Amino acid sequence: MASWCPTGLGDGSHVDKKRKTGLTMGTHSGTFQCDEALGIWLLRRLPKWSGATLVRSRNPEVLAPLDIVIDVGGTYDPQALRFDHHQRGFFETFDGEKGVATKAEEATGKFKTKLSACGLVYKHFGREILQSLYPALQGPRLEAVYVKLYKDMVEGLDAIDNGIEVASEPRYREGTGLSARIGRMNSRWNGPDEDSAMEDKRFEAASQLAGQEFMEQVSYLVECWLPARDLVEAALLKRHQVDPSGELLLFESGGMPWKQHLYELEREHSVDPLVKFVFYQDQAKMWRIQAVTAEGTDFTNRLSLPAPWRGVRDDELSKVAGIEGCCFCHMAGFIGGNKTLEGALAMGRAALKSA
Repeated sequence: MASWCPTGLGDGSHVDKKRKTGLTMGTHSGTFQCDEALGIWLLRRLPKWSGATLVRSRNPEVLAPLDIVIDVGGTYDPQALRFDHHQRGFFETFDGEKGVATKAEEATGKFKTKLSACGLVYKHFGREILQSLYPALQGPRLEAVYVKLYKDMVEGLDAIDNGIEVASEPRYREGTGLSARIGRMNSRWNGPDEDSAMEDKRFEAASQLAGQEFMEQVSYLVECWLPARDLVEAALLKRHQVDPSGELLLFESGGMPWKQHLYELEREHSVDPLVKFVFYQDQAKMWRIQAVTAEGTDFTNRLSLPAPWRGVRDDELSKVAGIEGCCFCHMAGFIGGNKTLEGALAMGRAALKSA
């Protein structure tokens, strides 16, 4: 598509004159939302679009010659680099087959939320964007971050922009999220009149805020969440060295996020039987035994600690369990502690035998 930069526009279209590399990108003018603010920021992470001139307009004649357009224009055509979601009949999802669904129930993938501009940009360019930010991300680790980031951040922004409630009957409204914060960055109806330059300045500030939030999410996933996945996988592959049953998992480090990693890695490695208890040392140097919950639940354990132990502590618990060094067992039977690793593992083996 030919590169082009409009000048002398008098229809409310705005041109960012600071970026001139020959390429052009477009989104709508007027009140902005989180989806296109983040979408433009995401595109700018890619070398091809980092210096592209931004045009904000709703005029089809202005938008037509631009190299890439998001959130306006009434067309979804990845080959033509057109990424709008407002047109009649559009119902694309993050992992669904293109052009198949007309509603959530027909979506072919795992995700059922209709995409907005940021979701469309992330779906088509997300892996490339993540690698531009963290070049070492490759293969399964890249894919894990790509999917996790959509699930934890981008999907919610898609839903909000498309007017999809988080629940059929929300119990309260939450007004501190990214979409709400960016919405408040628009000019106020009862404020002073502002020219297009001020509107563009507000948009750029909103785009930077969206990008800051995105980077916070990415840095956490890559620098904290992903290393935990590596440790969980290492522990999973060595589980038979801990106990022949393969149902006891020993972590080298406590305090890390492990549950979702474990569920996904169990599927990836076709683990059978599933892990029942994990073991780690807490900050007080106590060895913890924690039950693994059934996936999709918060309080339903795959196997709980034995009922006679629950709510019992210290020497009394050691006597009831017949295991030295016991510290406690929670009333709900989901977690307990022992002074030594050997003692904690003995609690786990005893729990397996009691099942």
